[in-house]
Amino acid sequence: MLRITKQTDYGIVLLSRMAAEPERLFNAPELAESAQLPLPTVSKILKLLARDDLLESHRGAKGGYCLMRAPEAISVAEIIFSLEGPIAMTECIDDGPGECQQEGSCPLQANWQLINQAVRGALEGISLRQMAGPLGPRLVQLSRHRLSPSHEVAPSNEVAIE
Repeated sequence: MLRITKQTDYGIVLLSRMAAEPERLFNAPELAESAQLPLPTVSKILKLLARDDLLESHRGAKGGYCLMRAPEAISVAEIIFSLEGPIAMTECIDDGPGECQQEGSCPLQANWQLINQAVRGALEGISLRQMAGPLGPRLVQLSRHRLSPSHEVAPSNEVAIE
């Protein structure tokens, strides 16, 4: 099963809350209370997001965090990358060249790369603004592909994620 971590889920929840008022400063205790999450967890997530320039940190008594860019300019893929690292379906895609023992002889590597690109592309196509807003008719449309005998990808049925 493919699943993001709780930390990433919480990060998207926190950023969605901030996206509702993108010009406003939010402090960690306020966000923790509104999301009903532990303050240490919220503080950790905010620091990670600020480290990767998704949030801007303002120090001082009236400080807090705000979005570095407009919510429509931040993709879900960026958030996941910030909190989990590179988006990869298998370790052979995640690791660099030479990391997989089967690299030279694996017949599936190109297909896993294709799948990985489709997942990453779908996540890049969903903005924080979309995540924070009401569910629209369709966030992303994925296509199912089948391999032809020559191993070229041929379109098949389309699947919509709603």
